[in-house]
Amino acid sequence: MAQLYVGTSGFAYKSWKPAFYPAKLASAKFLEHYASRLNCVEVNYTFRTLPSVSTLTKWVACTPEGFLFCPKAHMRITHILKLRAAAEFTDVFFKAVDPLRSARRMGPVLFQLPPTLKADTALLREYLAILPTDLKYAFEFRHSSWLNEEIYSVLRERNVTLCFAESEKLETPEVMTADFAYFRLRKPDYSPEDVAAIAANANELLQRGHDVYVFFKHEETPEGALNAELLLKLVRSH
Repeated sequence: MAQLYVGTSGFAYKSWKPAFYPAKLASAKFLEHYASRLNCVEVNYTFRTLPSVSTLTKWVACTPEGFLFCPKAHMRITHILKLRAAAEFTDVFFKAVDPLRSARRMGPVLFQLPPTLKADTALLREYLAILPTDLKYAFEFRHSSWLNEEIYSVLRERNVTLCFAESEKLETPEVMTADFAYFRLRKPDYSPEDVAAIAANANELLQRGHDVYVFFKHEETPEGALNAELLLKLVRSH
């Protein structure tokens, strides 16, 4: 049965008190509380830092079975090397996040490419060929030149999903390239009607047999976390 995973990009935000986190909750307890209400989190932390084994082991220990972490690929891979000659550091990155993988708690890995990087079909195909075959991947392209059928075909060859990023700058068309969908919702505001429409779309994808991952943003306010919780409730009550 297809599964819906909903969360936010990050969880360690004191600004979510008291609407999402209880006013007196210690920050060390944030993840445990978060995982009691949502079932997935996108880990932006791994974009700039290679996490320690102890950190990831603690994360796994304080979240329930079935809760997933979706790490963002390190910036050295996507923004410094820009996928070129990146095999060695890619191996370093996957060794760093292995505690999640070993515990079977790792969702899709997000590769967010810089907006200055233009489409390169051969580069993408070569990079995808070095990725471990037992994991799922989402690619967020932020230059419009990537949004074409040739690129979609390369993604389909490896069952890699086109990340559906919704923002004010560039909206990615909802073209399925894998057996799962990955949404990054980045607009400043989502009304209850917007969330209901997202839920209807998620339900349709689930009924077609696709796992669906949805992540809201909003570090400075609790709205993203509350919208994520509403989305889960709407789909579960469908």
